[in-house]
Amino acid sequence: MKAKRNGQNSLGLTTGHDVYVVRPRKSKDGVDLINDRFRFGPIWYAGRDAVRNAVAYAKYCSLSGSHRAIIRVLDDSGAVIQTHESPGDFSPVG
Repeated sequence: MKAKRNGQNSLGLTTGHDVYVVRPRKSKDGVDLINDRFRFGPIWYAGRDAVRNAVAYAKYCSLSGSHRAIIRVLDDSGAVIQTHESPGDFSPVG
């Protein structure tokens, strides 16, 4: 196990980022959305639009805070196949 430096989360980035990972489930029946802040573990998505729905939810969650969101979509081997980033300067409309 690799030790974390001060100010880093378990994925190795600074705590000023919300890092989400979308990866296929081992049982091949959908994807898991993973984040350190999810209290009860990964969120499971299934169906034709599972990846799109997981990415949309991660973007929605990042809107509630002021942190920049980084969303990584992984393939079966663990390689990053897509990266989505959101700016951290969210401001309420109105």
